[in-house]
Amino acid sequence: MTNAGWHDVAPADFWEERYAGTQRVWSGAVNQTMADVVSSLEPGRALDLGCGEGGDAVWLAEHGWRTTAVDISPTAIERAQAAASDLGLTEEQLQFEAADLSTWTDETEYDLVTASFLHSPVALSRTEILRAVAQRVLPGGHLLVIAHAGPPPWSRHHHQHEAGETPTPAFPTPDEQIAELALAPDDWTPVLAEVRRRDAVGPDGEQALLDDTVVLMRRTR
Repeated sequence: MTNAGWHDVAPADFWEERYAGTQRVWSGAVNQTMADVVSSLEPGRALDLGCGEGGDAVWLAEHGWRTTAVDISPTAIERAQAAASDLGLTEEQLQFEAADLSTWTDETEYDLVTASFLHSPVALSRTEILRAVAQRVLPGGHLLVIAHAGPPPWSRHHHQHEAGETPTPAFPTPDEQIAELALAPDDWTPVLAEVRRRDAVGPDGEQALLDDTVVLMRRTR
């Protein structure tokens, strides 16, 4: 699939081809920023959005969170389930579901909803997804959104920046992310709204420092 044809491809088809076309897309390790932030929270019931091959979801389950994890790609979910099984995690600790988050519904209430790098080069109703799942957060619970603050140097979006083009998808600042969520200020309060830098390794072994937008919101009522 060429980059030029991305915008004409259904999200389910794009992501399934992305995962099925290689033995592994991600490292399988937890997103360290997510782990650092969540480590300060009391474990409860968690929802991981766009879980991919399960790195974050497995970490959550291993650290006492009863976790539900959703991704649009059946292949990604199969790999995540295999990783969880290899570690001896049970369905009571961790459940995976292959579903399109733009149409997925759930009546469960959560103490934590996480979305790490919920970006997509094809159509994704990201804002609507995040706003909808925020309604499933219990009072006292948290919504954690981690986004790319800019493109990595190996990304085609990096070259769009250099050429003066507007990249897709957008890379929100913390203030932009909070504004985009548009959560009722009487019901939600920001706990974290910052950019964090981390070491990263690209697909061909490139070393880089990447900036992430980190927003942690607490539901007050």
